[in-house]
Amino acid sequence: MIKANDIKKLKELLSKKKNIVITTHLNPDGDAMGSSLGLYNFLVKLKHNVTVVTPNDWPDFLAWLPGANKAVDAKAFPKKAHTLIQKADIVFCLDFNVLYRIDQLETIVENSKAFKILIDHHLQPGSFPDITYSDTSASSTCQMVFEFIEAIGQKKLVDKKIATCLYTGIMTDTASLRFESATSITYRIAAELIEAGAPKTSIQENVYDTFSENKMKLLGYSISSKLSALHEFKTAFISLSADELTHYNYQKGDTEGIVNYALSIKGIKFAAIFIERDNEVKMSFRSKGTFDVNTFARKHFGGGGHKNAAGAQSDLTLDETISKFIALLGDYKAELSKK
Repeated sequence: MIKANDIKKLKELLSKKKNIVITTHLNPDGDAMGSSLGLYNFLVKLKHNVTVVTPNDWPDFLAWLPGANKAVDAKAFPKKAHTLIQKADIVFCLDFNVLYRIDQLETIVENSKAFKILIDHHLQPGSFPDITYSDTSASSTCQMVFEFIEAIGQKKLVDKKIATCLYTGIMTDTASLRFESATSITYRIAAELIEAGAPKTSIQENVYDTFSENKMKLLGYSISSKLSALHEFKTAFISLSADELTHYNYQKGDTEGIVNYALSIKGIKFAAIFIERDNEVKMSFRSKGTFDVNTFARKHFGGGGHKNAAGAQSDLTLDETISKFIALLGDYKAELSKK
């Protein structure tokens, strides 16, 4: 819950027209864009000057979200992005816990004189915001944005545009409400968003049923040729090199969700995907049950996230990163063997 004093302060801040920037993490996903654009459409209804500024571009399967065409990609338009942040009265920081997650925007947001508000569901939030709304039990930041709107007494303003954005993020961050993080509260909020106009069927189709032919071929290749199962450790992983991505004409978002196929193997509790891109290896970890991939990612790769879903990056080569990962599994064999 948001603290009572913070609610009072937020109401005061939003009572008069402000220049507001909303930003989110590098490589924005469904929850990042959904929460940012949901909040954007809400604040526009309150008559504020609002811009969503992302560290880089978002996947094509999210480009249809209401307001996405007005968002600013800081990698493509750095001067515009920096100017907007410098002139902002308020900066909302959504779906990330520490400033390095916003890449090249880190310094400018940190040095900004704007009032900073964090809304996030990741573990261990940083100390940079003036107001921190952190709830690690929330299914998604989109769920928290809905609760934020409700807490300041403006739920009546939630319309089809806002509902569509927020439902999209809840859906993508819970694998269509399948993850344990999707509680009864999440379901109730999802129902309210549908009642407000969120077209759940078309949202599902836009996100999951509009794959390019190359993306489908990359998925098939990943499963048929690059999936390795280490059953003694109840672990499976997929790796994709830069050359393999190029071969399948990789576009942003094409590897989204592939790691979940490794986790769906019977008996597997821990899954990973290793993707060689931009001269580094990006990793996504997923787990079932009690195995904490957030702790694993933080301890060994300087990453983090949630208990059952986390990410990290490696400066080692792809082969070296995979070798390090496999070598670590022996230390977790007993934990992964628990029923």
